[in-house]
Order: sequence, then C-alpha cells, then structure tokens
Amino acid sequence: MREECKNFESRSYPGGETVRKCNIDLAPEAPWRCPDACPGYERRLADVNWKHGSLVTPPAPAEPPGLGSEDDRVARLLDEAEDIVNAAGPRVLAEVEAERSVSSRSFWRRLFRR
Repeated sequence: MREECKNFESRSYPGGETVRKCNIDLAPEAPWRCPDACPGYERRLADVNWKHGSLVTPPAPAEPPGLGSEDDRVARLLDEAEDIVNAAGPRVLAEVEAERSVSSRSFWRRLFRR
C-alpha cells in the first residue's frame, strides 16, 4: 500500500498484530496494495521530510499467491470477510444493549425494594 497517502492507516496492537488499511475503503487488496490509479490517493503533507524513528510502520505480510493477477479471488474473499464482520456488528451491539438494560433494571429494583 502507499504509505505516503493521507488515507493510509496502520495500527499495531500489543499482541504484535498490525492493521494496514485505507480509511476510505478504496483498496480491495488491502493490506498488500492499492489500485494503480486510485481516485482517493492524496499525498500526505504533514510529514514531508520528517525523519521517522522506531515507530515506523511494520512491513506488510507476504502477498498471497495470485494477488494482482486478472483473477479477483483475493478481493472477493476480503470483501466477504468484511461483510461477515459488518453483519456481526449490529447483533453484538444489540446483545450489549440488552445486557445493559437488564443490569440497570436490577440495580433500581435492588435500590427500591419493598
């Protein structure tokens, strides 16, 4: 991916995993590469000529076989994975809200017992 693009983001987690992504979701083959003529590419201006220390973005994982070929299997697989994660979000949020409402009701019942 183009690390000099202002829409590129990288985040490392304590477990050692790193997320490399396009903030405007225009890189179907993320974290490996952006489209050649990406309409969202904009050079990052804030860090031009800065010297980076030890907080440099870790390298991308090895590319899977067939990436960048005419076959779009990798992009489709990543889109399917994204759809699964996005579909789970509302269900998880509903479960959390249900737990919160139950715990808040039981708090008030304990507080105002007869």
